[in-house]
Amino acid sequence: MKKVFVIGCGAAGMMAALMSSIKGNKVTIFEKNDRPGKKLLITGKGRCNVTNTATIKEFIENTPTNGKFLYSALNRFSNSDLIEFLNKNGLMTKVERGGRVFPVSDRSKDVLDVFLKLIKANGIDIHYNARVTDILSDSSRVLGIVVNGKKEYCDSIILSTGGLSYPSTGSTGDGYDMARKLGHTIIDPHPALVPLVTAEDVSGMMGLSLKNINAKLYVNDKFIKEEFGEMLFTHFGLSGPAILTLSSYIKNINKSNVVIKLDLKPALTYEKLNERIQRDFKKYLKKEFKNSLNDLLPRSLIPYIIKESGINPDKKVSEVSKLERNALVHALKELVFHVISKRPIKEAIITSGGVSTKEINPKTMESRLIKGLFFAGEIIDVDALTGGYNLQISFSTGYLAGINS
Repeated sequence: MKKVFVIGCGAAGMMAALMSSIKGNKVTIFEKNDRPGKKLLITGKGRCNVTNTATIKEFIENTPTNGKFLYSALNRFSNSDLIEFLNKNGLMTKVERGGRVFPVSDRSKDVLDVFLKLIKANGIDIHYNARVTDILSDSSRVLGIVVNGKKEYCDSIILSTGGLSYPSTGSTGDGYDMARKLGHTIIDPHPALVPLVTAEDVSGMMGLSLKNINAKLYVNDKFIKEEFGEMLFTHFGLSGPAILTLSSYIKNINKSNVVIKLDLKPALTYEKLNERIQRDFKKYLKKEFKNSLNDLLPRSLIPYIIKESGINPDKKVSEVSKLERNALVHALKELVFHVISKRPIKEAIITSGGVSTKEINPKTMESRLIKGLFFAGEIIDVDALTGGYNLQISFSTGYLAGINS
């Protein structure tokens, strides 16, 4: 019987511990928090979006960073395998918009309880308030760990300490330091699925949520990605699902010219929108321009659009020229925002960066540098879009690490 230590009691760590134990190993989990699964409990706004019904090909496509690394993990333990696993253990699931899979109960605690029940049934020990600071090794393989200042010895270690997002849940980058000391390359961690800060002052629209917009991302004048859906104006810039998705495609923001172009009326062509505005202008012919857009736009957005159109707000609608009207249409169909930074990593849903995938065997999750060292979850330099993809990655990589440990 091998002695296996799992560092971190999140989604990846719990799955890894279970699979390693089922294989016949003596498994111990070390968790620095006073309770397990803190990040799992807050995912999906507390409802826990466990996975997505997408095909493996779609999973890879929705993983902007190193998606191909996951082929083995997703094939070995797929979304359907996860759903079957949860259902078999008493947790029924349901599918919502976009293929998102949630527990029927809408309670993330029920997902955590499934794992804790199985961990207990398999005789796995969890040590809480256990801060692991070092991994002991000789030049080629792991020997043990230093936990709360004390040395403990084992045969294999699964490192599943998470990234840097949501530090209040315990994701503070400890695993990066341990991996780095063992010679692993750490790809600089940066925020993914995070709000964006704009050069433009949008504070007057703070709190305004827009549905059914189309957002396009350009980096150094090159089109990168577009997303249709919902967005939100904040005191610092842009947020909401469409914007968070685009943020994952922005890598080196400091050395790039990053632009978001919003089409506020994607259902209408330029011509149709022009016709719509002409009808509104006819209706408000005797009013000032600033009072003619209430049927078309939310109130807090109107002053900003007027400014972007370049039309004098006090001008009578009857005096607005065709050229000016075209400028208004352009402002509505191509509203430009210059992105100057991402919000801090502590505000990100997921961390991009981490242990280089080149140094991990994708078929086993074992380190290519140190025998007996395995990685699982967000510590690996892999990150996906919203919709249950990231949790599935944690479960799948955890599964592989566990059965091979």
